[in-house]
Amino acid sequence: MTAATNRRNLMLGVVGGAGLAALTPISEAKPLLFGAPPLPKIASLRLVITDFGAVGDGVTKNTLAIQQALDRCSVLGGGTVEVPAGRFVTGTIFLRSRTRLYLADGAELVGSSDLADYPLTQVRWEGKWVKGHCSLIHAVDAEDLAVEGAGKIFGSDAVGGMPSAAYPLRHPALIEPVNCRRILFESFSTAYDHMWNMHPTLCDDITIRKLTIRSSEKGRDGIDIDSCRHVRIENCDIATGDDCISLKSGRGMEGVTLARPTEDVLITGCTFADWNWACIGIGSEMSGGIRNVRVEHCTFKQAKTYAIYIKSQVGRGGFIENLEFEDCDISGTGLGAIRINQLTSGKHDENQVPGLDGVARFANFRFRKLRVHSVPQLLEGWEIHPDKPLVGLMVDGVSGRSDKGLHIAFVHAVRLNQIKLDGLQEPLVLASNISALKGAAPLVLPSNPPAPLIKGGEYRLR
Repeated sequence: MTAATNRRNLMLGVVGGAGLAALTPISEAKPLLFGAPPLPKIASLRLVITDFGAVGDGVTKNTLAIQQALDRCSVLGGGTVEVPAGRFVTGTIFLRSRTRLYLADGAELVGSSDLADYPLTQVRWEGKWVKGHCSLIHAVDAEDLAVEGAGKIFGSDAVGGMPSAAYPLRHPALIEPVNCRRILFESFSTAYDHMWNMHPTLCDDITIRKLTIRSSEKGRDGIDIDSCRHVRIENCDIATGDDCISLKSGRGMEGVTLARPTEDVLITGCTFADWNWACIGIGSEMSGGIRNVRVEHCTFKQAKTYAIYIKSQVGRGGFIENLEFEDCDISGTGLGAIRINQLTSGKHDENQVPGLDGVARFANFRFRKLRVHSVPQLLEGWEIHPDKPLVGLMVDGVSGRSDKGLHIAFVHAVRLNQIKLDGLQEPLVLASNISALKGAAPLVLPSNPPAPLIKGGEYRLR
């Protein structure tokens, strides 16, 4: 029998449901459904920054004038502060409760090129609370916030970058609400290299819609959702150097101790392109947990690695559970459509979680109605710890063209159905250590998994 015939028979077995029998098939669960987050409540007062001395000449620093308008709006009970057409340079500005920053058509808010214009505070960086600079648009302990309008927000490349030995402080993000509630970001455009465009942290009830987010091939993430609850991201166009969207919740014992998950996230109707990593990254800073995430009706146009990357490493702890991806188109990937890696992603924490508790719990991942277009591989899913398997994997209704199919190991409760791929250069499913999965070819694992730590790093909140 030829290799082509083997591939065809195996594929038909999966389609018909007979050739690959699932181990304790997971139920036909209904899709995760989330109500829309409540929108901010903002009064009718309207102020214009030029009435407070702001000058849109692209040279004058307007930090004080813009902040005066925001603060006056707040003390008068809230309302809208308008940025009219023009190019307004500013350092960090702080949004207050019940306040909308409105960017009129033709308005450009431009970050200062001087780091001294971004105050120092506690910020989160790669899952840890550290000393660093406030973002260009910052908010702390506020509620009912909005940034809206057809204008643009530009970060300065001169202040972006990674912490280093020469300058160990975290550099400014572009937009960063911390511990805020009822937030709306709508219709504007952003562009920023070398740091994140948007980084909501410890926030609840976030709506992000109709944004255009850009960074260059050397740029950083588009939207980082960090220990936030009840988030809706819709109809955004994101093209970035690093992850388009990343979901996080802290790293190591600090993240586990704070125990603030990212949860109840809906991403719908978006378009993604990434030059250096993944379109959607879930983890690897996930020690506080990530759960209840649905991605639907999205187009993944380009990713240097994988369109979807679900990731952790030994010592993280925490969990990733209840993920759904449905009705999405995936093309232009360098390595494949989906990767699941429980073992080796991200940097080691100095205070890791010991024992099997340090191996993240992965559970209930569902991929339905995906269309893949000439991808190298559909699913790379063997990097799972044998003592803490992934429980619940559904791949249902996938079609298109791929060089390779599914590589899976140490998974309980598998359901594979209606997978129709052209162009396969090997059997559709290669598997290891999945009992009762009939018809799959053997998968040779390249190495033993990292051993859990016997003892973690000493840690206390201080």
